[in-house]
Amino acid sequence: MTPTEKPSGAPFANFDSIPWDKARKLVRRLQMRIAKARKSGKICKVKALQWTLTHSFYAKALAVKRITSNKGKNTPGVDRVTLNTPGKKMKMVLSLRRRGYKPLPLRRVYIPKVNGAKRPLGIPTMKDRSMQALYLMALEPVAEVTADPNSYGFRRHRRCADAIEQCFRALAIKTASVWILEGDIVSCFDNISHQWMLENIPLDKHMLRLWLEAGVMDGRKLFPTSRGTPQGGIISPTLANMVLDGLESAAKSAVKKKGSKVNVIRYADDFVITGNDQEILGKVKKAVTEFLEPRGLSLHPGKTRITHINEGFTFLSQNFRKYSGKLLIKPGKEAIKSYLSRAKSIIRYLCNRDLATLVRRLNTLSRGWGNYHRHIVAGQTFARLDSIIFHTLFRRMCKMHSKKGKYWVYRKYWGSELSPIFRVSNRRDGLYYSLVRLCSLGIRRHIKVKGEAIPFLPEHFAYFERRRASECLR
Repeated sequence: MTPTEKPSGAPFANFDSIPWDKARKLVRRLQMRIAKARKSGKICKVKALQWTLTHSFYAKALAVKRITSNKGKNTPGVDRVTLNTPGKKMKMVLSLRRRGYKPLPLRRVYIPKVNGAKRPLGIPTMKDRSMQALYLMALEPVAEVTADPNSYGFRRHRRCADAIEQCFRALAIKTASVWILEGDIVSCFDNISHQWMLENIPLDKHMLRLWLEAGVMDGRKLFPTSRGTPQGGIISPTLANMVLDGLESAAKSAVKKKGSKVNVIRYADDFVITGNDQEILGKVKKAVTEFLEPRGLSLHPGKTRITHINEGFTFLSQNFRKYSGKLLIKPGKEAIKSYLSRAKSIIRYLCNRDLATLVRRLNTLSRGWGNYHRHIVAGQTFARLDSIIFHTLFRRMCKMHSKKGKYWVYRKYWGSELSPIFRVSNRRDGLYYSLVRLCSLGIRRHIKVKGEAIPFLPEHFAYFERRRASECLR
């Protein structure tokens, strides 16, 4: 098929000529109707609207556009097929049909974790990813309406900073809870009950069953999947979120005593629960265990513990602890150790090869790590890490220029003593690259999203637009 030839059955000549603004507007309107119907309890109408959305050409086109625009667009499944041309993308849009669809097994890959273990990921094929993205559009409005107010993982317009700010609100005041239940679920994604999901997830049961039972190819061996939802599937985070929705109400209903100060903050499968004393949290822990049991999940006996706020605890790579009655949130030790390890490995690997690439890599790392931790008490940590990076680079530069003096090295790469910023020039483009210091990012308080705000309901559109505008101005 030539680039100008119109595919059979396609309303547009090629993939790039699709009016994307119109497509997003029409799909968003359907999603808004699904959310309104679910909030009103009209289950039959929700199913009808979901069917309409999943059979819409524009929704199919947006699904393909999503999976060919993200970081995994060049990562194939077991069929080794990628969608790298507009013609292939349009053919994929036209092939997304429920009738006759059968997913291929997932391709098993492993990524290293911080503790040295490996996390298994299941990579679907491009067609399976497209189908999951299509049905996710129909499921997401329902998931947002039924979600827990203080659930922040894998949801639109919510992130880690919101969960951390909610922890601050629950623990900062003098009369706040002093005991914390740190929850850890054993292999959450791998152990979810298929039967529970098929009975409770408001999605096409036939399609959901196909994805859950697709199997996994590890090397050349095919392994059946009788439990869990694969990490790596585009719809898996939303499914896992919906499995855990209701945990907040289950924990609070376990304690009827007034003034118990039970607060639940959850990010995906990580959560903390506050309580006024250990006895209350013991009851809450039992209620959470009973909540997880029918879903095929359980709490990790070694990692689930009750901690006093004066001893401190770590949640989302942040350390929460009260010092003389004042709550301070600082970057966790493991997060600092991981940052320094990655920074030093970049310096060690690129110092004698390409200094411009070294600066770019360090800047990417520092901006990402610093922007994540800039909403807490991180000023001293930023200054200390900047000092460590400076001394590491200085020693490397002195070693590279062993015949020159230290002052010569300092003047060449850091210039003035008034603004000691590591700068290098690139011979290829003639540009100078300056190293970003963590202290230059500054500390800025994060404004938490409203727990009851739902991005698919029209009454909250203006609120999210204001948040988006304010974040762009920062």
